[in-house]
Amino acid sequence: MSIERWEIASSSTIHFTVRHLLISKVRGRFSRWSGTVLVPDGDWGRATVDVAIDASSIDTGIAKRDTDLRTANFLDVERYPEITFRTLYITARQADALQIVGELTMKGRVGEVILAAESGGVALDESGYERARFCAKAAIRRRDFGASGNVAWDNYGVMIGERIDIEIDVEAVRQPAAAISFSSDIHDPTVTHA
Repeated sequence: MSIERWEIASSSTIHFTVRHLLISKVRGRFSRWSGTVLVPDGDWGRATVDVAIDASSIDTGIAKRDTDLRTANFLDVERYPEITFRTLYITARQADALQIVGELTMKGRVGEVILAAESGGVALDESGYERARFCAKAAIRRRDFGASGNVAWDNYGVMIGERIDIEIDVEAVRQPAAAISFSSDIHDPTVTHA
C-alpha cells in the first residue's frame, strides 16, 4: 500500500460565524494553522486528516473582542494553545461529496464533529505541484467545548448564540514520496509555501 502525503497550503482558510444578541452575526477566522492529509492508494474515501490550529490567532476584526475570546471564558489560549481535529472515518456520499467524521479537541474537551465536504478536484499549479481543493462545512455548540462566555450575561445564549457555523476552504499540495514532514509548521497566510 502506498500513502500519498498532502500538506494544507497557506491559501486555505478557516472561517466561523456566530449570532450576537440574537440579531447580528459575528464573523471571524483563525489565521495560523497547519494540516496534513494522508491518502492510501489514492483513495480519498480512506484519507485521514490532521489539523492543528493556533487558538490565539482568532481574528474577528475587533481587537478588544479578540482579546476577550482568548480569555478563560472562551478559548483560554494560555492553558489550551491548540485546537486540533483528527479524522475518525470518512463516508463517500456522492462522486465529489464526502462526510468527514472526526474528533475536535478544544479547551481540553473532545467532541465528535461532522464535516460535509465537497471536492473541487485535483489540478497542477504553475510550479507543477498537484493541488487538491475541498470546501467543508460543520456546526458545533460552543458550550460543548467549554466556551461558556460570561455566565452572568449569557445564561440563555442571549449575548452569543450557541451554534457556531464553520466553513473551511482547503488547498492541499501533494508532497514528494521522500518529503520531510511540515506538520509542525503553523499555517500563516503571510508566509508563502509551495
